[in-house]
Amino acid sequence: MVQQATTEQTSPRKKPVGTGSVFLSFAPWIIFGVVASPSTWEYAALAALVAATVLSAQDLLHGKIRILDAVGIVFFAVLSVLALALNRPDLLWVETYAQVISNGLVAVVAFASLLYDPFTAQYARESTPRQYWDSPVFRHINRVLTAYWGVTFAVMTASTWLAIHFPDQDDWFNWVIPIVLLVIAVKFTQRYPETYKARVTTAT
Repeated sequence: MVQQATTEQTSPRKKPVGTGSVFLSFAPWIIFGVVASPSTWEYAALAALVAATVLSAQDLLHGKIRILDAVGIVFFAVLSVLALALNRPDLLWVETYAQVISNGLVAVVAFASLLYDPFTAQYARESTPRQYWDSPVFRHINRVLTAYWGVTFAVMTASTWLAIHFPDQDDWFNWVIPIVLLVIAVKFTQRYPETYKARVTTAT
């Protein structure tokens, strides 16, 4: 265990676990969250769909796709189709709750992936030697990171819901709180893997 944790800590990496490409996968959701409003959500959905498709193009060419990318493409495609197929009165609920739904969906994806393969592990494997993919350290790190992102988007879901019901605090609930949460989550994702491995090495 000591040798394995030490080797994982010192083995060369392209980047810390979960950073870089995992953040790119969040880009379409962030684009949608920033652009979406009662008058622009259709354009936000289309822009997010294009971003999700472009960012996944290389993986699709190789016959693979990550769960967060796949859900994003399907979700934004469905929104785009709804915008074309339904009348505006029928889309009032989408206009009102588009950001809440998108944030909630990411939280559900994160928590659901904990049941079989934490979604951050799909990105971590790109920069981690194959022999460590089944190690307790690798599994623990990605379960924690995935759970953290799930909690982050769950809180963002609540925050954007509050923005609807407390419009006087819209800037706080729709912008300040989500941005702060995302920045903290990115910093945590960058630092936690090496911090945990150092703790395991010291403890054993």
